[in-house]
Amino acid sequence: MNGLSTDMRRNKIRSLVTVSLLTVAVLGLGGCDKLKARDQLNRGIQSFKAGQTDAAIENFKQAKELDPNLLMAKLYLGTAYQSSYIPGATSDENQRMGTQALAEYQDVLKVDPNNLDAIDRIGALLNSMASVPFSADKLNESKTYWQKHIALKADDADPYYWIGVIDWKLAYNTNMTMRATYNHVPANYKKQIHDDQTLPAELRDKFAAQQAATVDEGLAALKKATELRQDYDDAIAYLSLMDRQKADLTSDATLKDALLKEADSLMDQVKQIKQKKAAATPSS
Repeated sequence: MNGLSTDMRRNKIRSLVTVSLLTVAVLGLGGCDKLKARDQLNRGIQSFKAGQTDAAIENFKQAKELDPNLLMAKLYLGTAYQSSYIPGATSDENQRMGTQALAEYQDVLKVDPNNLDAIDRIGALLNSMASVPFSADKLNESKTYWQKHIALKADDADPYYWIGVIDWKLAYNTNMTMRATYNHVPANYKKQIHDDQTLPAELRDKFAAQQAATVDEGLAALKKATELRQDYDDAIAYLSLMDRQKADLTSDATLKDALLKEADSLMDQVKQIKQKKAAATPSS
């Protein structure tokens, strides 16, 4: 009876040792794959920096396969795809690059919903993809990602800037479309609206009904961006452009004139800031 118990204990110990060895082996393989994934990630980063995008994409793909939890591999893979995307090019291959980049960023957000890098890159990519053909839906979708950034980190100037840019694009496209439609009517051939002229009364109310809220949102966002970064020349430039859209919304001649003067003044500020930055940049 004692002998039988001893044998049973020995068999149990052998089983435990076997299981332990197998566990160590599996963990060792897992750790090895993670090390290989890191190596592929680093190789991909070096290839990407060297301008070898295709090689970088393959490295990042391998890193992701070796370690599906390595979010940086997905983020860099999306970045490599995005760098190959050409805004405005309509080829299937180009569109595929944009779509694949979005998919990689979305995979990152499934694991880490607050990843600002993925949020910003989706916002920027959707903004680019909305150019040709023009897509208000993509622009508005892009805006939601910049709003997510603000919800997570409200003191960053860039997301306010991008909301302002998107709102300007939406208003400007509507404005230009209305002008073009008006100018193509035979009865209006002798009273064409030029780009440097504000909208006539017959179009103003229609434009205001469609884009007044967008213009006001964009103005508020751009002003916030310039408050957070006072030398933000790009934001100031778009603030000037948005003032001109605002001028097309109003029937008040005094307000219209004030907006156009402010737009010119803001562009003077942009020139001054750029000159100051250029003077501060050390020559090579």
